[in-house]
Amino acid sequence: MDNPGRWLMIGGIVLFLIGGGIVLAAKFGIPLGRLPGDIHIEGGNGSFYFPITSSILVSIILTVLLNLIARLFRK
Repeated sequence: MDNPGRWLMIGGIVLFLIGGGIVLAAKFGIPLGRLPGDIHIEGGNGSFYFPITSSILVSIILTVLLNLIARLFRK
């Protein structure tokens, strides 16, 4: 895999799969971005939103998936 074009194609496929996962999560009622612990502050001049719980959940899921994929390619 020395060719940068292959890496770009793999990156595109990964982004496509992540996007599909987000769409499926919304269809199954998983409220990514609206979980307890996500910070949302509204004021008179604007609002601030930081989805910390959703970010942690997505990070854990991606870590597990990438570790499984890495183990499959090592064998």
